[in-house]
Amino acid sequence: MTPAMDFRLTEDQRALRKGVRELLARLFDREALRAAVDSGGLDRELWRELGAAGFFALRLPEEEGGVGLGLPEAVLLFEEAGRVLLPGPLVATHMAAGSLRGAAEGEVVVTSASEGLVPWLDEADVVLGDVSGAVPMRSVDPLTPLHRVPGLVGPAEVPAAGDGLVAALLTAAEQVGSAGRTTDMAVAYARERTQFGQVIGGFQAVKHLCAGMLVRAELARAAVRAAAVTADPVEIAGTKLLADEAATANARDCLQVHGGMGFTWEADVHLHLKRAWVRAELWLPAARAEEVVAARL
Repeated sequence: MTPAMDFRLTEDQRALRKGVRELLARLFDREALRAAVDSGGLDRELWRELGAAGFFALRLPEEEGGVGLGLPEAVLLFEEAGRVLLPGPLVATHMAAGSLRGAAEGEVVVTSASEGLVPWLDEADVVLGDVSGAVPMRSVDPLTPLHRVPGLVGPAEVPAAGDGLVAALLTAAEQVGSAGRTTDMAVAYARERTQFGQVIGGFQAVKHLCAGMLVRAELARAAVRAAAVTADPVEIAGTKLLADEAATANARDCLQVHGGMGFTWEADVHLHLKRAWVRAELWLPAARAEEVVAARL
C-alpha cells in the first residue's frame, strides 16, 4: 500500500511565501506595475534584485551558490510572482540558473522558445533553442512582448522528466497566483461598491461569481502543490489545464464584478486576463495537455 503524502505547507515554506510576498511588495508594487506597462521594457535593476534574493538560484545546491530548495518551494515563488504580474522571462531564467553564468545572479536575462512563441526576445541576453526566422508579433499583453518562430511547435507529448516539464509547472504556478489575486480583487471591490443602496457583495449573483472564483483558484493551487511533490508528468499536464482555466475564468469574472470600471485601462483586471491568455499558450497549451491526460485515462 502506497504511504500517504502530506501536501500541507511546512512552517519554513509558509515563512518563505510570506517573505517573497513582502519582497515583491517592496520591489514591484502597483506603481511599478503601471510604470512597466508604460515603458514596455525590462527593468534590469529589478532583475538583479530578484537574483540577489535567490529567485533564480532557489533550486541550485548550496555548494553551487544556490539556496538548496526544491520544486515545492519554487512553485510558491512563482505563485507570488503571478500575483503581482511580475514581468520578464522568469521561468526560462530560473531554469537556466544552473547552466548559464550570470543567470542565477540576475545578471543575465534568458528566454527560450515555447510552442513557437518567444517572449522577451529583444531584451534577452541568451536565447535557448533555434529561433532563426523569428518575427515580432503583436502581443495581447503589454507586459509580454512576443516573437513567433514559423513552423516551431512543441513536442507531441510531455517528457517523462526535464526542463519542459518543470517549466510547465512553474507557469501553472504563476497562473494560480493570478487567479488568487483576481479573486481577492473581486471580493474587495464587491465589499466597497454600492448599488441600489447596498454593497454589491450582498447580491446573490455577485456572491456566486466570487464563490466560483475561489473554488477554481483553490483547486488549481492544490493541484500545483501536489504536482510539485509528485513530479508526475500527467499530473503536471492536468495541473496546467486547471491553472490556465482558473487564471482566465477568474479574470473574466473579476471583470464582471467590477462592471464598466473593470474594462478601463486604469484598472488592473485586464492585465491579469491578458497575461493569463499568453501563459496559456506557453509550455503545454490546452490541446497538448488534454492529449496527455487522455492518453493516461
